[in-house]
Amino acid sequence: MKIFGIDPGSERTGYGCIEVIGGRHHLVICGSISAPAHSTFPDTLKHIHGDLATLLGLSESATSHQLRLLRTLRLVRARRAGRMVFYALDDRHIVTLFKQGLRHVEEAAADRPGRRLA
Repeated sequence: MKIFGIDPGSERTGYGCIEVIGGRHHLVICGSISAPAHSTFPDTLKHIHGDLATLLGLSESATSHQLRLLRTLRLVRARRAGRMVFYALDDRHIVTLFKQGLRHVEEAAADRPGRRLA
């Protein structure tokens, strides 16, 4: 199983992906995305969206389709501002699952001092 996490930001967005194989956690990739300096806010969001879609191996339209599906399932909520749509988690159970997953990864790393997750 692969888990992809995003730490959203309006100027810089952090991301990380781990893979769980046989109870062990392996770092697949991590980094951050930022738009060129002096970009407008909508351009910055479009840049981040495009880079995340590339990282996930999805086209921008496929990413938008997945977000619409999550909205239909009431897992995310959407807020429209002009032509832009902003999404946020809308199910407290999903938020709890994300937090538990992160805690699990952090505890696994703490249990193995000096060892990397990968």
